[in-house]
Amino acid sequence: MVRGSRWVWMVAAVAGASVALDGGTLAPLGGAPAQAQDGGTITLRSDIQEANAATGIITARGNVQIDYPSRGIQATSAQADYFSNEDRIVLSGNVVVTQEGNTLRAEVVTYLIEEDRFVATPRPNDQVEAVYNLPASQSAPGPSGAAGDRAPTPRPPVVLDVSPVEPTEPAAP
Repeated sequence: MVRGSRWVWMVAAVAGASVALDGGTLAPLGGAPAQAQDGGTITLRSDIQEANAATGIITARGNVQIDYPSRGIQATSAQADYFSNEDRIVLSGNVVVTQEGNTLRAEVVTYLIEEDRFVATPRPNDQVEAVYNLPASQSAPGPSGAAGDRAPTPRPPVVLDVSPVEPTEPAAP
């Protein structure tokens, strides 16, 4: 339905439905994937999708798959809500996000697109799981057992809270 420059569409009960997301606009199905603000595309696939141009929210439910190749992100979940006005995606229900070999598992994951930052929340009485692939050390010992020619990368200093602590009363015998 078209009302001036605003339109609202709904995709219901169509397996494999997909839409491309473009920082603030909703691309209708069947068109070429839209360009995201950093020049890439975000493809959203699911069983059901609803989009509302008035609110700028796309909701995808059932077998949700997200592919964002320019940032190396793939994700799956039961539901995804894309808040185009806020550049934020909220994934919920058995969320698995992979980025460049790293994996994040949680009940709810919010992806702040502009900040390229994930915020994960577990199920009650559970934990978030993150698996990171660390790069190989550049100063690992060589075949002769000696470290490489490079000095190890310095670590940032550890900041400890050394605030004064009020003395406690000794326990009565």
